[in-house]
Amino acid sequence: MLTQRGAFVTVLDPHVSTRGEMGHMIITVLGMVAQMERRFIKERQKDGIERAKAGGVYKGGAPRVDRATVVALDRAGHGAAAIAQAVKCSRMQVYRILKAG
Repeated sequence: MLTQRGAFVTVLDPHVSTRGEMGHMIITVLGMVAQMERRFIKERQKDGIERAKAGGVYKGGAPRVDRATVVALDRAGHGAAAIAQAVKCSRMQVYRILKAG
């Protein structure tokens, strides 16, 4: 924590300092407000994506890996590491593609 390292913040106008108990309370309240605002942002983002999907606008990102190549290399007997290296992705991505079929 910053107070353990001796760090603090002082705002001159209006005068607010993070030193002492009152400062600790201010930091706690500001953290709670930031967390609440982040939740609001995520909710608005989720609502916007749902509306866009309903309207046929949002289709997600473009595939970065050719799934047919991954499946073909797997059927040819190549391991996940070799496939990942060949198509320039992670082994985990190869496993996901193979699991999806």
